[in-house]
Amino acid sequence: MKKSLLIMLILVLTLSFTMTACSSGSQTNNQQAQTGETEKAQEVPQEVTYISMTDAVGLSPILTNDSASSNIIREIYETLFMRDPKTGEIKPLLAESYENPDDNTWIIKLKQNIKFQDGTPFTSEAVKYTFEKIMDPKTASPRASLLKSVSSIETPDDYTVVIHTKKPYGIMLTALAHDNLSIVNPKADQNGDINKNPVGAGTGPYKFVEWVPGDHITLEKNPDYWQGAPKLDKVTFKVVPEMATAVSMLETGEADFLVGVPPEQLDRLKNNPDIDVIEMQGNPTRYLGFNFEKKPFDNLKVRQAISYAINRDAYIATLNGLGYKSRGIIGPKLFGYNEEIEQHGYDYDPEKAKQLLAEAGYPNGFKTTLTVGNTDVYMKMAPFIQAQLKEIGIDVELNVMDWASFLSYCKAGNQELYLNGWMNVTGDGEELLYPQFHSSNIGASNYSRYNKPDMDAMIMKTRVTVDQNQRYNYIREANIALTDDVAWIPMFNDVVTLAHRKNVKGITFESNGEFRLNDAYKE
Repeated sequence: MKKSLLIMLILVLTLSFTMTACSSGSQTNNQQAQTGETEKAQEVPQEVTYISMTDAVGLSPILTNDSASSNIIREIYETLFMRDPKTGEIKPLLAESYENPDDNTWIIKLKQNIKFQDGTPFTSEAVKYTFEKIMDPKTASPRASLLKSVSSIETPDDYTVVIHTKKPYGIMLTALAHDNLSIVNPKADQNGDINKNPVGAGTGPYKFVEWVPGDHITLEKNPDYWQGAPKLDKVTFKVVPEMATAVSMLETGEADFLVGVPPEQLDRLKNNPDIDVIEMQGNPTRYLGFNFEKKPFDNLKVRQAISYAINRDAYIATLNGLGYKSRGIIGPKLFGYNEEIEQHGYDYDPEKAKQLLAEAGYPNGFKTTLTVGNTDVYMKMAPFIQAQLKEIGIDVELNVMDWASFLSYCKAGNQELYLNGWMNVTGDGEELLYPQFHSSNIGASNYSRYNKPDMDAMIMKTRVTVDQNQRYNYIREANIALTDDVAWIPMFNDVVTLAHRKNVKGITFESNGEFRLNDAYKE
């Protein structure tokens, strides 16, 4: 009996040892597998390629004002303030805080222990240098108007900037969040041409490496970035003018993301299992404009008739979900918008359009030209509008030209009707009102040649009022007035899109179509 118990005990111990050994081996194998997976994940090159339809004009925020340049500038440089992409609130970035002892003074405290990419400390002198260079007429900065109200800049210490204005400037914080007021390193700017070779020029998360004109621009991570080194090691901005080629590159993995998917390519990308498409209501607006200096477009009834003649709902239905309707000049994604504007504007009513034309003295319609820049979005809109206006007796001839010629033609006031759009970088309605409708911008950005003293006065209130609640109300009132006056015919607002490979994560995408790569990575 004792012998049998001893044998059983030996068997149990042996089995226990064997099971423990097997379990230990299994754990080891699992740990090895997990380690292998981790190493495999770590082996994924942290590099992405963005497809840009056009090359950058330059890489200095002081000297540029185009979206292709701004996409890169935003990664190299930083502004004093930025707009929160989720809430739209203006928040400090390089700045720590601000105060207004009076309506014409802005005291800005800067964050400390921040360095430019060459190791030079970021101080108030860099802010003063940047802004004064932008303000200098010799510089010919394309966005000098952002600082037009500034009279002087003081730097009482390394981390304090005092900005004095000639008169109250209510959009100061909005202006200071604009990419073109990014702070540059004076040392880098004085030692070379940062518009072509911005080595060490910014405080941002990525550093400039190379620019092969017409082909690509390469950035690498800034390991000493003050908010922590980004996860991506390398970012390439690849120039691909043809959208069909760009889409193919995204599908094959030769590129990682692009912005602005056209309607005809949307379903193709959304149905690709390797690609995600982000869609959101954006602030870019597309419109039919009038030259108010040319008859009969100075007649409100004519403008109303044209608005009644266009079935915007029918046109938006052709955009495959990439456009949405708003009746106002200032759309839902801009500061100053109020939903009450949707009770204004004009619904599709061709009979009402004919009646108004007759009341205006044109019972049989008239002939006119519609000037169009030869980009896809406007070339699609033009024949639709041409056909719609023909239904009420307006004979429209299309005047198509390349984009650069279109801009010059409209600035000179040669157009009658024209198609255009406006993307609001700062998300503030004033940034649309002043450049587009203030009479001081006729011959520049006011292509409508809109010139009404009462509207000039109202628009200026949106600029000089420091109280933001009051400023909001002024923008709201201006939106109603311009919409009722048919200053434009809003055709649609963009649904902005970003298509990316599914293994690319963490891109911050905003309603103005901009993106940031601070938190982006590849898995």
